[in-house]
Amino acid sequence: MEHPSAPAHRGHFPWQGLLLAVSLTTFWNQPTAAQLTIESVPTNAVQGQDVLLLVHHPPGDLAAYVWYKGARVDPNQHIALYAIGQQEIIPGPLYSGRETIYSNGSLLFQNVTQENTGYYTLQVIKANFQTEVGLGHLQVYLELTKPNITCNNSNPVEHEDPVVLTCEPETQNTTYRWLINNQSLLDSAWLKLSLDNRTLTLFNITRNDTGPYECETWNPGSARRSDPFYLNILYGPDAPTISPADSYYQQGANLSLSCHAASNPPAQYSWLINGRPQQSTQELFIPNITANDSGSYTCLVHNSVTGLNRATVKTITVSDAPTPGNSAGLSAGVIDSIVVGVLAGVTLAAPLHFLYI
Repeated sequence: MEHPSAPAHRGHFPWQGLLLAVSLTTFWNQPTAAQLTIESVPTNAVQGQDVLLLVHHPPGDLAAYVWYKGARVDPNQHIALYAIGQQEIIPGPLYSGRETIYSNGSLLFQNVTQENTGYYTLQVIKANFQTEVGLGHLQVYLELTKPNITCNNSNPVEHEDPVVLTCEPETQNTTYRWLINNQSLLDSAWLKLSLDNRTLTLFNITRNDTGPYECETWNPGSARRSDPFYLNILYGPDAPTISPADSYYQQGANLSLSCHAASNPPAQYSWLINGRPQQSTQELFIPNITANDSGSYTCLVHNSVTGLNRATVKTITVSDAPTPGNSAGLSAGVIDSIVVGVLAGVTLAAPLHFLYI
């Protein structure tokens, strides 16, 4: 911070008369309104910074500046006096050694703390012992630390468990804000914010609500954001699907079925053929099938955490006859070729018959 002028130096001058005058004016000379103003630089300070109470428009022909803690002239709250002619600082009862008064009356605080927050009164003493006062305010905020998110249940079950997210730590004079997928929260029936916005409650969550969740803390002096937080939402299994979709097979073909169900954690799979248990795998393979392999194929899925079970049944028909949709086991392309060949033969036979007549 650039200082308005060089700081004063202590001297060894008798100031009893001036201090007596200050004391007397405290009791019988009420401060009057004037153009004297005081500005805090910076306006909102962070703990540990240096802050200057900058004096604007002081009157002329001055003898001293006197600073007090509080919104009035109070000898018990006297910080220091600066004698202009002698350039000497006389400490008061609240002088801590971190304060410096400059020749223009401005007061510098070094390494401010939140205890420095409050009003400060400057009393200017003219050469004729008349006084004027100015009032300034110093606001010191904590330097915010990086927040973090805590959760009452980071592994909730879909549609069952409410989730409570809390932005830590709790800090006074701090504004809290939540973001989901890097967007500010909108009013919704599935979430609720506490009065101070520090706690976010989620209701009826789904698998799409994993996050990321972030919280921001803000005060006029600083702002910080947490690391992204994700929920591990447990769900499923959904109804399984069996692929491929084919249901008709010819004898001698290989049967390969695959079962899939959305689930977190991943589902456990098992098969039944006509009610008889088979291997516990996601894939089922039977080579060189026969008519005896016809029947119902059931895929069973189980989620060991949610405790849910689902099943899907597929009917497989194995036959040595052509599969439905084909004629005599021939493809449509083969049938078209036969038809074209027959028509061509008929066309060629007509002239030959004429030659023999």
